[in-house]
Amino acid sequence: MRRTTAPAAGPAPARPGPRDAPEEANGVISGAGPAGPLTDRSGRPAAECDTLRLRQTPGRPDEPPRYAPEWLRLREPADAAARAHDLLDPLRTRLAELPTRADGLVVHDVGCGTGSMGRWLAPLLDGAQHWVLHDHDPYLLHFAAVAAPRAAADGSRVTVETRRGDLARLTPDALTGAALLTASALLDVLTGEQVGTLAAACAAAGCPALLTLSVAGRVDLTPAHPLDAEIADAFNEHQRRTGMLGPDAVDATAEAFAEHGATVRTHPSPWRLGPGETALTAQWLRGWVGAAVEQRPKLREPAARYLDERLAACAAGELRVVVHHTDLLASCRPTGGVS
Repeated sequence: MRRTTAPAAGPAPARPGPRDAPEEANGVISGAGPAGPLTDRSGRPAAECDTLRLRQTPGRPDEPPRYAPEWLRLREPADAAARAHDLLDPLRTRLAELPTRADGLVVHDVGCGTGSMGRWLAPLLDGAQHWVLHDHDPYLLHFAAVAAPRAAADGSRVTVETRRGDLARLTPDALTGAALLTASALLDVLTGEQVGTLAAACAAAGCPALLTLSVAGRVDLTPAHPLDAEIADAFNEHQRRTGMLGPDAVDATAEAFAEHGATVRTHPSPWRLGPGETALTAQWLRGWVGAAVEQRPKLREPAARYLDERLAACAAGELRVVVHHTDLLASCRPTGGVS
């Protein structure tokens, strides 16, 4: 993996350009299904909304998909509000058992995207920290490093290092010296094999893992609509396409870590979206409905009407949505890898 090191800096910069970014992509869709594009009342294709569109790099179809960074920035406040603080005390207890290192806690953030996990967690932990940010997109790695937090909860220094690569390269050797592995909104877009790789690497290194915001397969919308359940079912099917775990990810991950002797805790971490989050809700709706139609093309016409109604209610401040997620903390048995 190519590595670069940079000191943590201040707030995230404005949008630097049109390139796309991977990771943290729950609810993101890949384009119109065979029945044709789904559009909302304005004629905007739901599957090609700027902040949600999943694309391949031109001429390089085998590269991992990339997601617009605007979507990651838009969802960051909701992610921060949703993550399970109840898992932080057992995490702090585990981290306090580790030997003291001159450079403080070493934290590996896998699939870091724009670095939102570090911006949330680093200021909640005491002591000096060195974050190792993993992603396959060099632009996102640069963005995450520049926008990383400066200080821990007690004012200690936070530094960052970037490593370009994918989950398949995450070996126990790569985690040598790690105090913690983190990921956000990642598990549901992994396969069972990838989750097994992750658990095995953490267990071999004796490194605990805090894995947040995995979709749970449930969405509650108020007021209710007769098409809610069918859209949700179709979306869940879409999440499981090409072998991805989707809403089964947390159970599969808990099993994988338990097989390696880890203690696993889970806690709900739902998005609660109301009149104060209309921009995020509208974008999420387009992605959620668009993915359902891609999976079940017969839904195209009723889903278009449904999307119009839901977007109108959202704009009027009359729609409330709970998107259920689950956070997972796996405490692996300590080994020489953390000393």
